[in-house]
Amino acid sequence: MDLSLTARAEGGRTVIEVAGEIDVYTAPKLREKIAALVDEGVYHLVVDLERVDFLDSTGLGVLVGGLKRVRTHDGSLSLVCTQERLLKIFRITGLTKVFDIHPDVASAI
Repeated sequence: MDLSLTARAEGGRTVIEVAGEIDVYTAPKLREKIAALVDEGVYHLVVDLERVDFLDSTGLGVLVGGLKRVRTHDGSLSLVCTQERLLKIFRITGLTKVFDIHPDVASAI
């Protein structure tokens, strides 16, 4: 499965809607999107994972890397996720302490 990325401005943040699978093959696409936004001066991101079917360690690494990238500019990267199978990955890896994870875009903004 491919990865679909759509970015839009909303409430002073840029929301990246992600759909599909984030794995070793598709994660670079997300990494490049985050890097391009930061290069454009966008430092407050919300990554919407509600339509993500699969997330592996490469995808987690991209999200952590994105967080580090925006933080160097005093920015933020929040996640939107309610899928238990994805939330379990964040809990097991301890990343619930690293990321602000919200139930919907409105609360992330």
